[in-house]
Amino acid sequence: MKREIPAGRAVPADWLSNFDRYLISEGTHERAYEKMGAHLARFDGVDGVVFAVWAPNARQVAVVGDFNDWNSGLHPMHSSNAGIWTLFIPDLSEFCVYKYRITAQNHEQFDKADPFGFAMEERPRTGSVVADLARHQWRDEAWIADRPRRQSLDAPISIYEVHLGSWRRETDPDWGQRYLSYRELAATLIPYVKEMGYTHIELLPIAEYPFDGSWGYQVLGFFAPTSRFGSPEDFMFFVDECHAAGLGVILDWVPAHFPKDGAGLNLFDGTQLYAHANPLQGEHQDWGTLIFNYSRNEVRAFLISNALFWIDKYHIDGLRVDAVASMLYLDYSREAGQWVPNEHGGRENLAAISFLRKVNEVLHGIFPGVLTIAEESTSWPMVSRPTYLGGLGFSLKWNMGWMHDTLSYMGKDPLFRRFHHHQMTFGMLYAFHENFVLPISHDEVVHGKGSLLGKMSGDEWQKFANLRAYLSFMWGYSGKKLLFMGCEFGQWQEWNHDTGLEWQALDAPRHQGLQRLVRDLNQVYRHEPALHEVDFDWSGFQWIDANDSDNSVLSFVRYAKDPADFVVVVCNLTPVVRQGYCIGVPKAGPYRELINSDLEIYGGSGVGNGSVVALNQPCHAFGAALSLTLPPLAALILQPCP
Repeated sequence: MKREIPAGRAVPADWLSNFDRYLISEGTHERAYEKMGAHLARFDGVDGVVFAVWAPNARQVAVVGDFNDWNSGLHPMHSSNAGIWTLFIPDLSEFCVYKYRITAQNHEQFDKADPFGFAMEERPRTGSVVADLARHQWRDEAWIADRPRRQSLDAPISIYEVHLGSWRRETDPDWGQRYLSYRELAATLIPYVKEMGYTHIELLPIAEYPFDGSWGYQVLGFFAPTSRFGSPEDFMFFVDECHAAGLGVILDWVPAHFPKDGAGLNLFDGTQLYAHANPLQGEHQDWGTLIFNYSRNEVRAFLISNALFWIDKYHIDGLRVDAVASMLYLDYSREAGQWVPNEHGGRENLAAISFLRKVNEVLHGIFPGVLTIAEESTSWPMVSRPTYLGGLGFSLKWNMGWMHDTLSYMGKDPLFRRFHHHQMTFGMLYAFHENFVLPISHDEVVHGKGSLLGKMSGDEWQKFANLRAYLSFMWGYSGKKLLFMGCEFGQWQEWNHDTGLEWQALDAPRHQGLQRLVRDLNQVYRHEPALHEVDFDWSGFQWIDANDSDNSVLSFVRYAKDPADFVVVVCNLTPVVRQGYCIGVPKAGPYRELINSDLEIYGGSGVGNGSVVALNQPCHAFGAALSLTLPPLAALILQPCP
């Protein structure tokens, strides 16, 4: 027999104090999630759930759910002058499903998921679920304490970008294929990423989303990890296991927009509460989504709290902020007459700029060592500079220009690369304007762009050789590293979110060799300070020869903080073996190959140098010269012997 739930009660004043309401209305409540949403609570010796939702323009709000047969007359909420509706329902427990039934001023009624809901039903259902986020017993105190060192700008940061739903699928008798759960991913994905030598896993958005094809970038439940893969506690277990394995977790965060789904933030109380009412300001034409109103204080409190929430409650180590450029420009992807200028007549979104600065100040102030990473595709200045210097305050920024230029070059026939040599060298003109991540992300291997291996020029052997050379160049170049899943072993097909990766490709030796190279690159990168300590300053990089376009050869030196500690990187981007190729190096003596992307174990032809000796003779503005055999379509990373 169904248990009868008592009528609701007024929420005690000390639960959501006047000070809480004031901070929310001011936009400065950094932990609004501790008061808003649905919380298990005990008042006057009675257990139940307290609900709080912001809906200032509603005529009435009621809590409906599986516990009251979705009857809005049983649990009406109480309003306050801050537009926040509250109710305590005795005898409710964890896992009950609920929504808010909003009655708009025009008497129209609709059901909304909780904007602060901690869990949600699995799609296509959109109900919020009461969840206890305090049950998991964290074991990562040592990791958290060491996080500022592990994630400092002079630390090795090599990121494996993952879409959890398509990294690997499990055969299922009923569904054909099914997702792996958070706990199954902890047992499979984490050991793989650790074995491959990465330092971090970056997850495409896991905040609850209704449409699989959005990959998580159209969020419905901003405070709820998707139920596709398990419960909130399961996701906490996954993060805890990452930390136990020495891996940081970066989460894609989407504060730029939200979908128009009826159960979500769109027209939440009958008005555009979270977005602009004016479509020239409030709608992303490219994506069919709505833009947050960053000038509204309560919206700022919602988003700032959301950023803090994932780090506080789920121990996330960093947020990669999606589509920052779309936030910064009022005319983003708009023609003349389709946008509203700012108060000074300009195209800059002043409210979004202020919001991004505030988010970064809050996160870095409360959680030292946490990374914030901007996906910003324009030349907006000082994205990764502190706010007190006028910057946006991000830790790092994706280097989209470097990615586009270098991939364009690698797709060209080596016969014509001499005419495009600048595409490989131009990035160094601005390499230290920001703290850059070199991103080969999901966006480059989808929507008809082909796989990373498929972008390389030539026949099959040359494609693999080109990709090995390119990744070796990338790992040798200044900047932190990011590589999307499947690229590390050369998946042939472009990424498909509906299927698992092509793991069967690893039955072939060339794919095995590429995977082994990426593993070795990560090990060398982490072990050698010269490859990561000085990523963001000229003192860590020096061209040997940037101008040998006739031979399509690039050579440079990477230095550690101690300039006596260095490595030499040489890339031969033609299929011609070059004997006796001389380069200048910082000191004479024997050198050894740390990486040779043409080794047979990687699927190459086996041309190499072993140990070579630099002589005391001037070359390329250095006092010593090294004569090398350059393998075809290959890169060398060399180090002076101790």
